[in-house]
Amino acid sequence: MTRFVLGLPALFAMLSCAAAPSPHGASAPSGEGAMGGTPVASSSSRPTRKEQVRRILPHNVRLSVLEDGQARSAASGVVIGNEKTPEGVVSYVLTNAHAVEMEGLDKPRLLVIVDARGDSTEYAARVVATGSVPDMDLALVMVPGLALEPARLATDAEVELGDAVVVAASPFGRALSLSGGMVSQVEWDKDSKLPRMVKTDAPIGYGASGGGIFSLESGKLLAIVEGYRTAKVGFAVAEQNFSFDVPMPGETFAAPSAKVRTFLGQHGFARLLGTDPVASR
Repeated sequence: MTRFVLGLPALFAMLSCAAAPSPHGASAPSGEGAMGGTPVASSSSRPTRKEQVRRILPHNVRLSVLEDGQARSAASGVVIGNEKTPEGVVSYVLTNAHAVEMEGLDKPRLLVIVDARGDSTEYAARVVATGSVPDMDLALVMVPGLALEPARLATDAEVELGDAVVVAASPFGRALSLSGGMVSQVEWDKDSKLPRMVKTDAPIGYGASGGGIFSLESGKLLAIVEGYRTAKVGFAVAEQNFSFDVPMPGETFAAPSAKVRTFLGQHGFARLLGTDPVASR
């Protein structure tokens, strides 16, 4: 997980200025999404929060890098596409490049893990594309035998400041967990006029790198978590000094859908966004 640390005074300043998450998401645009989906439903037939979360959950997995059978790092990921091959179904998982870095490890193994009500299924996986950190901190992982429905990627116009979101990730290598909030910042590219970075105030923890930020309005994937900014808090007990890092509200930053499309296109995987999924509910 990428982290930036600030001092205690900066923490207090940020906390005093942080806005509370909005309980209502911004209206989603009508029309078809990037995956050629159906138009957004009217408010009378809009799914409830619980129904939307149930639709979002199956897109998400956790990743583990092992060396000699011991876990060396943990991360999160989102299924973005799948294909049929002569050997069977193959799924592709988006995560962060820094999360699957295995240089210096002796015979490392990459696992993608799917959790379901106490049961965990492990799949051997391999990295098929990586971006350069920090400009393009994304990676694509191929997982033979995994057949989960891929997430629908939001259009650029669907990434809006104040949108209600849910973050699905697996912090600390544990089973999937959720946090909620809103899009707290959108940074736009001056030339392309596309989002180049988004932030959310939804709290996350170490190991949430690669987790998905989903719109509660449409259920689509808005962004992939890249890191978060922290402040170091210190105190003394019995003449001993202790310190810990506190995530900064509104400072979880992520790669928006526009960046994901660019990454997939640059590495020859744009086809994943334009085909019907093999796996479906």
